[in-house]
Amino acid sequence: MGTVYMLRCADGTLYVGSTVALTRRLAEHADGRGSAYTRRRLPVELVWSEDFARIDDAFLWEKRIQGWSHAKRLAFVEGGLDAVRGWSARARRQRSGEG
Repeated sequence: MGTVYMLRCADGTLYVGSTVALTRRLAEHADGRGSAYTRRRLPVELVWSEDFARIDDAFLWEKRIQGWSHAKRLAFVEGGLDAVRGWSARARRQRSGEG
């Protein structure tokens, strides 16, 4: 099993990661051992997580979410997948009439 998770850092940024042991990984982040990114932005707070049957599925979601803007990540945390439907660059262009 794997988990993808999102942390809100002290500076307001959102960090996305994946792990096979969420409790342990959160403790590592809190202790400054989680990643260089979060180490410089303590304290951190878990704002979202989801479990997957396989760690490679969690890793794929981690990479997908890492490619999202801060605004899209926030919308996802607050409203789930329904809140971010239509956020793709293609959908935004279509809505604005660019093509």
